[in-house]
Amino acid sequence: METLEFRAMNTSVLLAAEGRDWALIGMQDARAFIEESERRFSRFLPESELSQLNASAGQWFAASDELLDVLMQSLKYYDETGGLFDPSILPDLKRAGYDKSMDDLRAQGAAVEDSPRSDQRSRPAFNEINLDLAGKRVRLPRDMEIDLGGIAKGWIVQKAAMLLSSYAAVCAVSAGGDIFFIGNPLDAPRWRGEIEDPLDADRTAAVLSGGPRAVVPSSVTKRAWKQDGLQRHHLIDPRAGTPARTDWLSATVIAPSITMAEVYAKALLIGGSQEMERLTTRRPEMAFIAVDAEGQLIGSQNSREYLNDYDYVYQQ
Repeated sequence: METLEFRAMNTSVLLAAEGRDWALIGMQDARAFIEESERRFSRFLPESELSQLNASAGQWFAASDELLDVLMQSLKYYDETGGLFDPSILPDLKRAGYDKSMDDLRAQGAAVEDSPRSDQRSRPAFNEINLDLAGKRVRLPRDMEIDLGGIAKGWIVQKAAMLLSSYAAVCAVSAGGDIFFIGNPLDAPRWRGEIEDPLDADRTAAVLSGGPRAVVPSSVTKRAWKQDGLQRHHLIDPRAGTPARTDWLSATVIAPSITMAEVYAKALLIGGSQEMERLTTRRPEMAFIAVDAEGQLIGSQNSREYLNDYDYVYQQ
């Protein structure tokens, strides 16, 4: 298995593919695609297409096919999750101190919260975005700012994996734990991956095994920082506009699509056990495994296929 590791999207990216010459060429093409896509979707680059869209709120904006695709999927999942997935929480993220890249945040620390949160009822809802697909343009409501971070990262990973698969039938792309597997490894019956212990990054909570699929973990302990002495993390509960208070520390979703896995990993983690049944009923094709504050594993019934050797509580 040939591999290529580099840093992009403020995280470690790993490309893997069976073969040699063609696989190596494919990994270079996949890397170029990832870096180009980061320049399109990063909210931390003033010249990115996303930053320009945010700056144009209230006006029609000529959008690329790529941006329109991610926005269409975002609107679909916003409705599916009842708003638990909501890219329009960017002002709340900034208020919580996440106003710079995670690399810079860890190096420089978080800014002091200096503005009160606006009344949620006075803010436009994410599904008030106007999409003109025929004219390839989009209009954000005035004063709306969006962050496509997670879903855009998943979209990039899956597209990069599909590009790599045109060079190697067996391959995988991983970015910060978001993984998309294609084919089955030649030296093993299934792909294997680890669920990190959310309380100790050096420990493994469980080992997954499965075939071609997307796997996405989300955690309230991974991307975390201090602001004014308070512990903060990047998962904003749109209902409150503050970092989510949940009875789970992490949630990992296995699904056919990585954007689906990305969205539901975050929605399940924000909603916790109270929203588990409602969210999973919508998508029976996906499986999930969560870790609670006591280190107990909680999983959907169909997660048995991927997690056979561990004791945990199954969803009823």
